[in-house]
Amino acid sequence: MSVGTVAVVVTEQIGLPSWDLYELAIPCTVFGKPQPDLVDPWYELRLCGMDPGPADRPAESGIAMRCRYGLDDLVGADTVIVPSVPDACVEDGAPLPAELVTALRRAYDSGARMVSLCTGAFALAEAGLLDGRRATAHWMHTAQLAARYPKVLVDDSVLYVDDGDVLTSAGLTAGLDLCLHLVRRDLGAHVANQLARRMVVPAHRPGGQAQFIDLSVPVRDDAGLAPVLEWARARLDRPLTVEDLARRASMSPRTFYRRLHAATGTTPVQWLLQQRLARAQDLLETTGLSMEKIGELSGLGTANNLRHHFLKQVGVSPREYRRAFSRTVRQPHVA
Repeated sequence: MSVGTVAVVVTEQIGLPSWDLYELAIPCTVFGKPQPDLVDPWYELRLCGMDPGPADRPAESGIAMRCRYGLDDLVGADTVIVPSVPDACVEDGAPLPAELVTALRRAYDSGARMVSLCTGAFALAEAGLLDGRRATAHWMHTAQLAARYPKVLVDDSVLYVDDGDVLTSAGLTAGLDLCLHLVRRDLGAHVANQLARRMVVPAHRPGGQAQFIDLSVPVRDDAGLAPVLEWARARLDRPLTVEDLARRASMSPRTFYRRLHAATGTTPVQWLLQQRLARAQDLLETTGLSMEKIGELSGLGTANNLRHHFLKQVGVSPREYRRAFSRTVRQPHVA
C-alpha cells in the first residue's frame, strides 16, 4: 500500500492553456515520480479529467490531455488537488461545472484532504469548502475570490494556507511550496528536504506572496489626483504630510482623503508608505546602494526603519528581498 492516493483534477482536457500546465505539472512531479530510496512505495497519482478517455477533437490552442480517471475517482482518494480552473470562471464569472463542484463535495465528505493551487481555490470555494476558513490564491485573483465568496477569509499575503484538511496556495511556484509542505506533513522534514534538493528548489522559502505584489499600482485612477500623486512620487525622499498633498491638490485635507480613498482603496498615509516601499523595492532590485541610502532615498528613514517596514508589509527583510530579486551585478555599497 502506498503512503496515499493523490487525485489531481484536470478541468480542461482540450486546449489546456500552456500557463496552466505549470500548476498541473507541480503535483505530477512531486507525487507522481517514485522515490524508492526515500519511501517505498511512494504516492499513487491519479489524473482525473472531466471526461475521461481519449480526446476526440483537436486542441485549437494549448494542449490536449488524456486522463485515465474521471471525477468519480476523486472519492476514495487521500488527497484531492485542484491546480486551476478555466480562465472564464475567474475573469468572466462563468459558472464552474456542476459535476466538478459535486465531485469535490463528495470527495471531502468521504474524508479526502482538499488542496487548491492558484485559481483552484475558486473550485473549493464554490463547493463551500472554504466557508469560514482562511484561504489564499494568486494575488492577482484574491480580490475576485473575496468578492465572489464573502464567507471565505482571503489572505493575499501568504504563499499557502494549511487549515488542516483544506489547504490553499498562491499561484505558480507557491504551489510547489505547498506540495513540499504536504510531503513534509506526511513523511517528515528529511524526506521533504531531500526531495527539494533533487528538484533544486528551497525546502522552505521565507516570507509570503506579499513580496511579489506590485505595491505601486492603484486600484482605480482619478484624473484629478494624477498630478499630485506624480508630484508626491517625485519627492518620496522628503517629509510629506496629508496637508502637503491636499494643499498641492487645492483641496481640503478631508476632501483629499475621501478622493484618494475612492481612487486607491487606501488612506493617504498608507498610500505614501506603499509608494516608499515600492521605491525601496526598485532600488534593492536595480542598485547596490546601502540599506541606509535606500532608506533615505525612499523616505523610509534609517536602515532599521527600512527593515521594520519590509518585515511588516512585505514579509521578508530588505536583504532577503535583494537576494531574491536583484537584477543587477552587485556594485560597491555607497554610504
